[in-house]
Amino acid sequence: MGTDERDFFASAEKDLMAGIDTSVPHSARIWNYWLGGKDNFQVDQEAGDAYTAVFPGIVELARISREFLGRAVRHLTAEEGVRQFLDVGTGLPTEENTHQVAQRIAPDSRIVYVDNDPLVLVHARALLSGHPEGATHYVEADLHEPENIIHLARRHLDFERPIALMLMGIMGHVTDDDEAISIVRRLVAELPSGGYLVLEDGTDTDAAFLEAQKGYDDTGAVPYRLRSPAQIARFFEGLEPLEPGVVSLPLWRPDPSPQGPPAEAHAYGGIAHKP
Repeated sequence: MGTDERDFFASAEKDLMAGIDTSVPHSARIWNYWLGGKDNFQVDQEAGDAYTAVFPGIVELARISREFLGRAVRHLTAEEGVRQFLDVGTGLPTEENTHQVAQRIAPDSRIVYVDNDPLVLVHARALLSGHPEGATHYVEADLHEPENIIHLARRHLDFERPIALMLMGIMGHVTDDDEAISIVRRLVAELPSGGYLVLEDGTDTDAAFLEAQKGYDDTGAVPYRLRSPAQIARFFEGLEPLEPGVVSLPLWRPDPSPQGPPAEAHAYGGIAHKP
């Protein structure tokens, strides 16, 4: 990267950082904090600590969710031959991002990340460092505008070939159930035949989890809706779930472990095929 290009990115980053509100906690930054990242502020750390004080299991759940993403992408790439991923609600980069997992197996994989958070924009360059044989792109779009997401993704993905739509821990930000279902179905409707939906979200199956989430919502941050496992399963209606179906995340094709079968967690998800 030349001097002029570095100066351009530095100026753009300064402008974007000026638009970030650091007075209210943000879920992507808190998630980054729980995963051991550095892209967060004191307000996020305080909110994250308050959350864990009520529901300590959230830190482990963040790790579990990340591990599910890795297993899902590995399976789709290695076993199903998928070479295109549309990852909506990317969040902040950590380790084992979608493009890193996919391109390690198939270097020609193409990934489009979608987010509308200014801090993610600041770190888009990190997301764009994919394998030279493939392609990694970032587009700015809002989850509530699925048609625009597809419009922008078409610039980088071939909609005549299978695409995996990734909705990882994001649909809880759409608190109205009917709207959330509509968004997912409108996105899936645009996938070519042979595509896949990968979706996971936190569940309302633990009283402490619900209490911690309510405390977070009361801070003025964007609220998050914890749904029942049955409600999460509704997102997959009309598709063909891969075994073992929509289940607690640790139970979805777990990696072998000397400790035996994993325990369930308060998050459900799965992968489904679009005929």
